[in-house]
Amino acid sequence: MQIAGLVKNSFVDYPGYIAATVFVPGCNMDCVYCHNKHIWHTVERIPEKEIFDFLESHIGFLDGVVITGGEPTLQRDLAQFIKRIRLMGYKVKLDTNGLLPHVIERLFKDIDYIAMDVKAPLGEYNRIQSMKINECNIEKSIELIMNSGIDYEFRTTFAPQLSVDDIELIAQQLQGAKKYAIQQYRREHDNIIALAPHSNSEVEQAAERARQYIDNVIVRGL
Repeated sequence: MQIAGLVKNSFVDYPGYIAATVFVPGCNMDCVYCHNKHIWHTVERIPEKEIFDFLESHIGFLDGVVITGGEPTLQRDLAQFIKRIRLMGYKVKLDTNGLLPHVIERLFKDIDYIAMDVKAPLGEYNRIQSMKINECNIEKSIELIMNSGIDYEFRTTFAPQLSVDDIELIAQQLQGAKKYAIQQYRREHDNIIALAPHSNSEVEQAAERARQYIDNVIVRGL
């Protein structure tokens, strides 16, 4: 398992729990607003032993572990890594972009929570990222997660390239989902775009539109 970073405790990455957050390198998307590119491009690695030694020493102090990236489902040893964490008594939350539904489906039995980023309305991903992808896989992952029986959320970063209408369309495509989070876009100095975020009122308007289709819609980052 390749590990590029570790946040030793977080109160926000795993809803309701105190968690360590493990970052993996590499991604199969190239979103224009990504603020983790420095992580998934890095060549530095943290040995697995260092991660497990830390987790062993914090049993009773942490509730769970979040695995994020980059894109974790690209990691060949991900399932074994998760199983080892679970054997230590920790809950596991997985963050994913949904491009590898066959991997996600195999992991359901070993994770407690999954958060999938829905970048744009289906059919419109090219507005957010430049890689050639199969959006049918995105749709398949959405279906699998909604029928998985585990806790989950879908989330969208409300990037400048998206409109309130786009958020409503995404929510319509996710209709009946358990939870949908709209995240305010953060303009970073190294982003290749320099567009301003939507106003707080636009974010709230988007959330209200989304609630026509999903009961539990939350806003993050305001």
